[in-house]
Amino acid sequence: MTTRTARTPGEAARLRPLAEADLPAAQALTAALRWPHRVEDWAFALALGQGLAAEIDGRLAGTAMAWRYGARAGALGFVVVADAAQGRGLGRALTEGVLAFLGERSVTLCATDIGRPLYASLGFAGTGRVHQHGGSSFSAGLVALPPGQRLRPAGRRDTPALAALDARALGVPRDALMRALLPVADGVVLDRDGEAIGFSLIRRFGHGQVIGPVVAPDAAGARALIAHWLGSRPGQFIRIDVPGASGLSPWLEALGVAQVGGGEVMVRGAPPRGDSTRFSFALVSQALG
Repeated sequence: MTTRTARTPGEAARLRPLAEADLPAAQALTAALRWPHRVEDWAFALALGQGLAAEIDGRLAGTAMAWRYGARAGALGFVVVADAAQGRGLGRALTEGVLAFLGERSVTLCATDIGRPLYASLGFAGTGRVHQHGGSSFSAGLVALPPGQRLRPAGRRDTPALAALDARALGVPRDALMRALLPVADGVVLDRDGEAIGFSLIRRFGHGQVIGPVVAPDAAGARALIAHWLGSRPGQFIRIDVPGASGLSPWLEALGVAQVGGGEVMVRGAPPRGDSTRFSFALVSQALG
């Protein structure tokens, strides 16, 4: 990404690549919106993709990031504009800038209500909802598994198998993301007669920990994978972002993991499709998908 000047009303904004040195100021932008992201969460996302910064009078005024998943798909997120810089067209300039990085790929994002009109004007269409759940006052017992199935800890040697399951569920390769997640996450594998058929990860994020991704052949397997983490971390703040179509929200609510937010999944281009034998039941994050 190259440095350029955005033609916006008022003082001109300088668009340039987002750098690691910008992350404390970037985190302050999201904190002002009551987003829970730590500087470490920003750094994890930036290391996997490309970011764009909008600078006005030497100060960070906005950001956007994008991630390539193979040659055909990508994701877009962290589109944030400071209150003082609203109304200058920075959100559009930043989004168009990172879209150029993604090229002709199919692009997925999770839109806030405020951002939805901008993304619609850029060719994105809604495909579903994400439900954000979180809390620390939950109660979850173990979920019984069918004969031949069990949960076991995930190890580094599982990385290729877990990346393959993730790709089957989403229809896009996210090998780099999976390789980055496993060293910073705890994982559990759903095993059937020695074969990995699903998995879930949990890692430090925001105010506590986040469960995701969760990949399973069915909702029963997903509930077992999620309940494992809830049962092993009583009293800790846990977040999980689930597709609305997963059907997991009523179950999570019943356990005490309340729905506290969400967003609309929007796609520009043909939506990626999994292979219909493995399904995504929880996101890595709303930005990364």
